[in-house]
Amino acid sequence: MNKIVYQKATEACRELRKRSTPSEEKLWTVLRNRKFFGKKFLRQHPLFFEYVHNPSFFITDFYCSEHKLALEIDGKSHDYQKDYDELHTHIINSLGINVIRFRNDEIDNDLTGVLKRLEDILT
Repeated sequence: MNKIVYQKATEACRELRKRSTPSEEKLWTVLRNRKFFGKKFLRQHPLFFEYVHNPSFFITDFYCSEHKLALEIDGKSHDYQKDYDELHTHIINSLGINVIRFRNDEIDNDLTGVLKRLEDILT
């Protein structure tokens, strides 16, 4: 692993954790400390890959390594970056990791429904 890329990912993850969105915080209170079906979730977790022979990374909002599952929480900005999100999902899928996307408003207005969908995947 490229040390510089790893250091950049670590710094970026720390910064993202400091400025989590209210929706991310709301979901994190349910997922943290194995509270959700005993599953270990990591917050703002880097996933490393090579793209055009260059080491790179994506930071996923939440990651459960036991199920190779990345959770992405999409706000309004994602309405304007659909191509990027599709590439992001494709690359993560190529690593053998499934990506589930939830919108901020789903978490804010129907957390029970979000958790039910997640439960169906994990159990």
